[in-house]
Amino acid sequence: MSVEFTREDVYSRLPRRRADAHKGMCGRALLLCGSRGYTGAAALAALGALRTGIGLVYLGVPESIYAIEAVKLTEPVIFPLPDRDGMLSEEALPHILDYLPKMDAVLIGPGLGQSPGTLAVLEGVLRAASCPVVVDADGINLLARHRTILRGRTGPTVLTPHDGEFARLGGGGGPDREHEARRLARELGCVMVRKGCRTLTTDGELCYVNTTGHPGMAVGGTGDLLAGMLTSLLAQGMAPMDGAACAVWLHGAAGELCARDLGVALLPTDMAACLPRLFQ
Repeated sequence: MSVEFTREDVYSRLPRRRADAHKGMCGRALLLCGSRGYTGAAALAALGALRTGIGLVYLGVPESIYAIEAVKLTEPVIFPLPDRDGMLSEEALPHILDYLPKMDAVLIGPGLGQSPGTLAVLEGVLRAASCPVVVDADGINLLARHRTILRGRTGPTVLTPHDGEFARLGGGGGPDREHEARRLARELGCVMVRKGCRTLTTDGELCYVNTTGHPGMAVGGTGDLLAGMLTSLLAQGMAPMDGAACAVWLHGAAGELCARDLGVALLPTDMAACLPRLFQ
């Protein structure tokens, strides 16, 4: 069954913050993002998470880009991880595993790069994390060549491919985007967010069809922002299908707000600046 996901659906599902809330009650997310030359992806993912109501964001980045991220960002807890050639190395995994038990959700992939080290980190996180894990961008490209990593995964997994990544994962490129998204979600045992015009969110059975967005969102970095937003909502306790569909709707609605003033010249940072207006 497919249904359009609307404003009413979003605001009936978003978490409500208690009057006596403190940051430890509002979700903790671990973001594993960035590599040499792709520092913006990590920053945008963190910004998306922070602008979607989360309490604490922990951003783990390759040591070689730590200083850059520390200048770009002030709110997340940023920490350096062992790297090789500007990307996370296998030696980063033990440090990451120390963080996992404290986390409510994990994001891996934006700007991560593809190497033996990043593959080892992806595999280790998916095997060890019992909380929801969002796999995006380079995480998906790594997973496309090593799909067996998902076997035995105990926690929820959300994949967020655009159509090119979807095809690499094993999805068909035919005209029935919904049918193919459902099939691949069932095959991989995940929630699938197939991005594009009228983004689809499916667990293999139910399929939510997004109703927001603007062509100006077709610019690098918007997917990184969405990945952070989605991870934030999962960390705040939302179920994977609901959290993913709400993040997609809010992401598109922020794009619409920006486009009223900026048209197709909008940037992901403009969208992030609009997000608080959707949470008033």
